[in-house]
Amino acid sequence: MATANPYGRLLKTFEVNGKTYKYYDLNELGDKYGRLPFSIRVLLESCVRNCDNFQVLEKDVQNVLEWEKNQTVEGGVEIAFRPARVILQDLTGVPAVVDFAAMRDAVRDLGGNPDRINPICPADLVIDHSVQVDFARSPDALNKNQELEFERNKERFQFLKWGAQAFDNMLIVPPGSGIVHQVNLEYLARVVFTGDFVYPDSVVGTDSHTTMINGLGVVGWGVGGIEAEAVMLGQAISMLLPRVVGYRLHGVLSPLATSTDLVLTITRHLRSLGVVGKFVEFFGPGVAALSIADRATVANMCPEFGATVAHFPVDRRSLEYLHQTNRSADKIAVIEAYLRASNQYRDYDNPAQDPIFSEVVELDLSTVVTSVSGPKRPQDRVAVADMKKDFQDCLTNKVGFKGYGLTPEQLGASGSFSFSDGKTYSITHGSVIIAAITSCTNTSNPSVMLGAGLLAKKAVENGLSVLPYIKTSLSPGSGVVTYYLRESGVVPYLDKLGFDIVGYGCMTCIGNSGPIDDNIANTIEKNDLVCCGVLSGNRNFEGRIHPHTRANYLASPLLVIAYALAGTVNIDFTVTPLGKRSDGTPVFLSDIWPTRAEIQEVENRHVIPRMFKEVYARIEQGSPSWQVLSVPQGKLYGWDPNSTYIKKPPFFDGMTKELPAICSIEGARCLLLLGDSVTTDHISPAGSIARNSPAARYLAGRGLTPKEFNSYGARRGNDAVMCRGTFANIRLVNQLAPAPGPRTTHQPSGDVMDIFDAADRYAKENVPLIAIVGKDYGSGSSRDWAAKGPFLLGIRAVIAESFERIHRSNLVGMGVMPLQFLDGESARTHGLTGTETYSVRVPADLVPQQLLTVEVDNGKSFQVKVRFDTEVDLTYFRNGGILNYMIRKML
Repeated sequence: MATANPYGRLLKTFEVNGKTYKYYDLNELGDKYGRLPFSIRVLLESCVRNCDNFQVLEKDVQNVLEWEKNQTVEGGVEIAFRPARVILQDLTGVPAVVDFAAMRDAVRDLGGNPDRINPICPADLVIDHSVQVDFARSPDALNKNQELEFERNKERFQFLKWGAQAFDNMLIVPPGSGIVHQVNLEYLARVVFTGDFVYPDSVVGTDSHTTMINGLGVVGWGVGGIEAEAVMLGQAISMLLPRVVGYRLHGVLSPLATSTDLVLTITRHLRSLGVVGKFVEFFGPGVAALSIADRATVANMCPEFGATVAHFPVDRRSLEYLHQTNRSADKIAVIEAYLRASNQYRDYDNPAQDPIFSEVVELDLSTVVTSVSGPKRPQDRVAVADMKKDFQDCLTNKVGFKGYGLTPEQLGASGSFSFSDGKTYSITHGSVIIAAITSCTNTSNPSVMLGAGLLAKKAVENGLSVLPYIKTSLSPGSGVVTYYLRESGVVPYLDKLGFDIVGYGCMTCIGNSGPIDDNIANTIEKNDLVCCGVLSGNRNFEGRIHPHTRANYLASPLLVIAYALAGTVNIDFTVTPLGKRSDGTPVFLSDIWPTRAEIQEVENRHVIPRMFKEVYARIEQGSPSWQVLSVPQGKLYGWDPNSTYIKKPPFFDGMTKELPAICSIEGARCLLLLGDSVTTDHISPAGSIARNSPAARYLAGRGLTPKEFNSYGARRGNDAVMCRGTFANIRLVNQLAPAPGPRTTHQPSGDVMDIFDAADRYAKENVPLIAIVGKDYGSGSSRDWAAKGPFLLGIRAVIAESFERIHRSNLVGMGVMPLQFLDGESARTHGLTGTETYSVRVPADLVPQQLLTVEVDNGKSFQVKVRFDTEVDLTYFRNGGILNYMIRKML
């Protein structure tokens, strides 16, 4: 069990304004510390500070300190890491709050004090994923969209508002406040925790773009829900010590280039190099010239180029940004003093500070040109100068990421439709249907937002307009954006072009673009047109933005307006004007494009600390709709049995104070027999709820119509829906089913049925279940329901050729046994068909990585390795999972 921290000798103090602060001085560990990448220094500090020889071992500290040697070890070196805090958005945060509420009930039922169940480390939840663009291009669009948001999500919002007052150490930011990552950057980020004990801020979040905070010097990345809950409960997470790619920036951006052009260039570059699973750390004199907003734009798109983090260590500009965003001067002084004392403060102009990297790549900023990315992937950058030719090539290229496979005869297709203004319009391939200034990638950056405003001003002054059928929208990432756009006087011009504010949330970037006019949709379908969306987001995968925009391009807010003005992406801006002035002279994009100097002058005047102070002083108040939302009071949640969104999960049903005995698995049936590379997308419920699915039948049985089903994402707080959607992927290849899809064969009856229905039938027969799978089981994004769902289906163990590392950990966290075939063995080598019964002999004195015997009813047997890799894993399993462990710990 845990012991006293063995690194007390490293404790030092420093003073700021007469107050003494304690910290661990890692310089005392020797020269190796000073050679580590700055991002690795954060990992090391956490290991030293949290070393208890139970969760975090002295071996972990030594492994991080020896990073230079260990980062090249084949297969990687695993370490334990305890982030300083957790951040959540509402879709992924609801299940976490549901679990905490259920844990309180369990503690009460076991005779304990339920008030003890709270996040142990700080947790912040920002409600930003629920609003969509139902209304646009009108002054009342914002209010109408927010009203619909509350109408659709009332149950979820009531539950989260209860959580806001029920839990300590958890801040819940109401809807309409902004996008989670921008609020994190402007308000929530600590950079350094400045209590009596001082240490670096670090964060994991239940959203892949948590990486954005690395732009401010905070190490952070996205994780699955179970990992996030573990950190909230004070537990360490497992990770492989990463290789660190040093990305050296030098030179100066062109006066006409934007941070969006920069990030699209970097995304293409790093995706081509291959940085999956690696840290990227930026250095060099070019970094010093980038604002924090520019750096955050780059860090935001880290998932798109595949790295775990894209880190910019804290420097002078970081501290200036903290002043600008109204952080306390006293705290900033402590932050600077600590970072200097602990050798974590960066001077990008001093090459003597450059650490050792696994490899180094470079980019000359002067080579960055105005760009977009698309039409189907964020890494497919296209220079705007080449856009017309590239789009035309895409139309006829073979179907793929850069092709639509149109024949020469199809190239001239077009269609006409009547619009609500009574006029008839024509569209063809390349016509812009959606133009959205959206996403924290860009709306967090005053330079591109004000640049868009200045471009809009010049466009209107030159007599330009946007066609009325194009769905234009502006969804700022925080109220501060609206504040400085109004103060700078550009809002009337944005409104004139149709870019009215439609909401404060992710919106179009995550596919919440709302409907388009039926006549437009019908025209696109009838004529098989490749129409376009242009957005300032970070992802443009096919089908994500809108079903009727087959081509989607990521672009700066300035270019979003430019392509909206043009009405098409099939344009060369250097040759074709955007329109004509009243005197008939042409207006080219170059005539209205603002320079960086123009933008900087406006930004310096209008983006000031007072704005941040006023906006964030009322961050917890919410809108009038939030304020009048009635919620149950008290520390225990009053579960509504009629709710189809929020339901008490059965994870703790029948739980006792005493540890249950470890039991063997007797006479289990195989629910699924799967091949290699089954991802969490195959396992976890996602997307819309199919009308013929078990989840649909459940909801219909509760009186809901198909249009009220909503999505699995919206119903993550209801285990009855989610377990019915587990393994519901239509592309799942289960060898126990006659065709791909969410089906299996019940044994011994031979009945083919939905996977949930088979699991339910086995449960009524008191038959335990296993799954037998191939290599890399659980790869892809970490998803909590990829482990929760199988547990609720009754799967006691998964026998795999190999596991994805984090998914294995998540199975352990839910009390499911991960069992691994011995090297070279598989279901095929053992002749397993999945129709047998299986028994697994599990001894009471089980130890990590022990070999166990699986007995098959055909008389055969084989050995597997139990993938409880540490004593911590085994402790969680003995308790029935990490949440059960924490409940007993709180009694």
